[in-house]
Amino acid sequence: MPAFNWHDSINLMSKLTFRRVWNAGKVLSSYYLSKWTRKPVQWGYPVSISFEPTTSCNLRCPECPSGLRAFTRPTGMLQKNFFRDTIDQLSSDLLYLIFYFQGEPYLNPDFLDMVKYASQKGIYTATSTNAHYLNDANARRTVESGLDRLIISIDGTTQDVYQAYRVGGKLEKVLAGARNIMKWKKELKSNTPFVFFQFLVVKPNEHQIEDVKRLAAEIGVDDVRFKTAQVYDYEQDPNNLIPTLDKYSRYRKNEKGEFAFKNSLQNHCWRLWHATVISWDGLVVPCCFDKDAQHTLGDLKGRSFKEVWHSDTYVNFRRQILQSRKNIDICANCSEGTKVWSD
Repeated sequence: MPAFNWHDSINLMSKLTFRRVWNAGKVLSSYYLSKWTRKPVQWGYPVSISFEPTTSCNLRCPECPSGLRAFTRPTGMLQKNFFRDTIDQLSSDLLYLIFYFQGEPYLNPDFLDMVKYASQKGIYTATSTNAHYLNDANARRTVESGLDRLIISIDGTTQDVYQAYRVGGKLEKVLAGARNIMKWKKELKSNTPFVFFQFLVVKPNEHQIEDVKRLAAEIGVDDVRFKTAQVYDYEQDPNNLIPTLDKYSRYRKNEKGEFAFKNSLQNHCWRLWHATVISWDGLVVPCCFDKDAQHTLGDLKGRSFKEVWHSDTYVNFRRQILQSRKNIDICANCSEGTKVWSD
């Protein structure tokens, strides 16, 4: 779990209403009932949603479909009217909205307008960015939009190390963007967004863990958090990304000397009960591990979200999770999902 932050936690709690608490209680109780009975029961509606602003990205990270330009699904930009219509359906129950799935959110010209719309409905809003588009004007608009959490991906503290994973990226732009945000937070006397550096630990950058902590303190961001890397072909690790530090690796070598997934998969997943992901074009998918939307559970073009959420297709997918999660391909490389309220 990440370090506790009072300002951020109080801000999140300020978004609670009786209806949102009641909805979360229904979702939580139905999750535990499903876990105990091995039968899919779903009460309430999502506590958290990830909405995809775009599939486009300016970088070419080696383990990312956006970076590799490797999608088989259609690519494009989230339209403002569709976003508003969907949020209007869910805002009374929804607590947490993540503007991210694939791609770089700031490439969508309407991104900050959508953040502002959700913020005005009292929803906690968050996004993740490579920070290349946080120029002075965008930084000010970001603070003014009401965005509650800004995750800045910074996977190295020197250009050579940073670009080993963030291919095509410029570290100086990331640092300038972070400084712009902190400047406007101060000038506008705003406690939001809560800003933290996210450091994806891979073999080329694992020696810079302490360096990124010092860099964060120098710039004044609120926190630094470390993330383990998902490697698709982890048995071969062709890009040589799996770190040697066991703490920051999802994988370890087995008795044959081959990399194997570290965690055992249990037949339940909190994410399938409290959260979901909506692609830019309205496809509803189980979670962020389904990057290419191969397990589409519904299409919001022509159907309401609430119809999709309680549909037979969604119920059947939850049933699969409860019966044999290891046989679902997107779960096989997953290190999350079983802990309630994990970040």
